[in-house]
Amino acid sequence: MFRRKGKKDTKRGKSPVRKVIDWLHLWLGLASGIIVLIIAVTGCLYVFQKEINEWYYKDTMFVQPAATPVLPLTTLTSRAQEALGPDMPISGTTAFTDPDRAWEFYTYKGNDTAITYFGAIEYYKMVYVNPYTGVVTGVIDFKHNFFAIVKYIHWSLLLNTPYGQPIVGWSTFIFVILLITGLVLWWPKKWSKATRDQSFKVKWKAGFKRLNYDLHNVLGFYALAIALVLALTGMVWAFSWFEATVYVVASRSVTPPAASAAVSDTTLKSSAVPKALDISFAAARKLLPGARRFYVYGGGGGTAPNTIGAYYGKEVYYGNDELKFDQYSGKLLERNNFKNKNAGEKLIRMNYDIHVGAIGGIPGKIIAFIVSLICASLPVTGFYVWWNKKKKTKKKIVLTNHSKPITSL
Repeated sequence: MFRRKGKKDTKRGKSPVRKVIDWLHLWLGLASGIIVLIIAVTGCLYVFQKEINEWYYKDTMFVQPAATPVLPLTTLTSRAQEALGPDMPISGTTAFTDPDRAWEFYTYKGNDTAITYFGAIEYYKMVYVNPYTGVVTGVIDFKHNFFAIVKYIHWSLLLNTPYGQPIVGWSTFIFVILLITGLVLWWPKKWSKATRDQSFKVKWKAGFKRLNYDLHNVLGFYALAIALVLALTGMVWAFSWFEATVYVVASRSVTPPAASAAVSDTTLKSSAVPKALDISFAAARKLLPGARRFYVYGGGGGTAPNTIGAYYGKEVYYGNDELKFDQYSGKLLERNNFKNKNAGEKLIRMNYDIHVGAIGGIPGKIIAFIVSLICASLPVTGFYVWWNKKKKTKKKIVLTNHSKPITSL
């Protein structure tokens, strides 16, 4: 997507390798430019979705802290279910230890046969409940939330995942190739003061064509490393083979992560302990001290356990510890600590936080925002560089034809 302005071809011409790199950079850039632009712009918009949503829905997501203890989880779940009605069962819960946060209860139903995003999600709603009073502070329809739509444009171009994700994934793969070939084309043949200035500095006072060229060339170089990280972490979701490759390289093992073996004892179903989920949640809070927020997924009948996990960071999702409880007795069945996972598992868990820059806090998000913005500009500036050269070539051909001497009438 970016290249260094070099001298004209020598008499010997470009090497075959350089010709291939030129060709790849040009035509792959033209082929994927619009998709890369869309992915980069939506990624740029999504970086601060958490902060903007919390500001916009402040009265819904936040409550006045109280001196009284929070109500039992099952009571709060019941209040949330009443707000949704019986046709939208609660899928999961996020419970906060911050005293000013409303607890979140979400319901979701998808449709794998649909083609578009709006058909693929039948409903996706979040109910917010005051944990001290049980009062519902609001219900947000995340299917039609601005940032949810932005996310799915970024994820699959507003198509259902099986249709849109491969397009996004291969476009991202092409973008990685463009970044690498762009670095090769940018690399100066000689490291002189003139080439350093040309390669590392934007000539802001130059004409539009030169300024556009520098924005493509110089900003592309400065964004290269982070842009590669953003692209490669995106490919982890797009391709199972790439996720497996990352896991194998990081863990130095081809053995996949161990699957959970925790199951609930269905023989206890008829004599189930009342409000076993409350028992499990109380135990989890003692076993996972220092958690900033908990995620809770009820077993919902059958052999599935109650799953309760803890996030220790305010912004990030990696580093979580997870517990499995029998949904009928509330007995602890299994504990999975992040620190005990191998390097491959840890890196995969960190993927989202790396991708959005949250792993670096607000400074990390700012960097992700700026780099995404630069990535969005590269297809535009690159297209203009190509278009300008194309016009210049046509002009030369016309002048050459007109310069021929008239030998006969």
